[in-house]
Parts: sequence; C-alpha cells; structure tokens
Amino acid sequence: MGKDVRVKLNSGSVRALLKSEPVQRDLRNRAQRIAASAGPGMEVEESVGATRARAAVVTATFEAKAAEARSGALTSALGAGR
Repeated sequence: MGKDVRVKLNSGSVRALLKSEPVQRDLRNRAQRIAASAGPGMEVEESVGATRARAAVVTATFEAKAAEARSGALTSALGAGR
C-alpha cells in the first residue's frame, strides 16, 4: 500500500477561519432559514467565542415555546438549515 499521509493543521489559522465573517454569515443564514421555517416567535442569536462563531435559534415568545412543546416546531425545522 501507499504511505500514510500526515496533516498538521495550523490551529491559529483554523481558529481564525471558524470565526471569520464568511462562516458567521453562513451560520446566520442557516439559523434564519430554520427560524423562518419554525414559525413566529423564533429568534436567531449569534456570538463569536474564543474558538468559533455560533448561531442558535431560540424560542423568544410564550407562543413559540408552546409550539415547540406541543409539536416540536423548532426541532422539525432543522432541515431548513441545510
């Protein structure tokens, strides 16, 4: 067989990539599609941590919390983020 390939990542560069504006934009767009698909009362929260950007969809109203509890509206909408 062939030789094993070894890859050594530059952790600083990977960290910079995971926090970059294009990655933030992609996460934001995916979260917005999920929130829109889940229905009213869902909001997108974004943050940039020490190692990566994050986006989350949260239930922001009582009605949204009830929809998630009753029918799994947010859980069912995850496919919209693809």
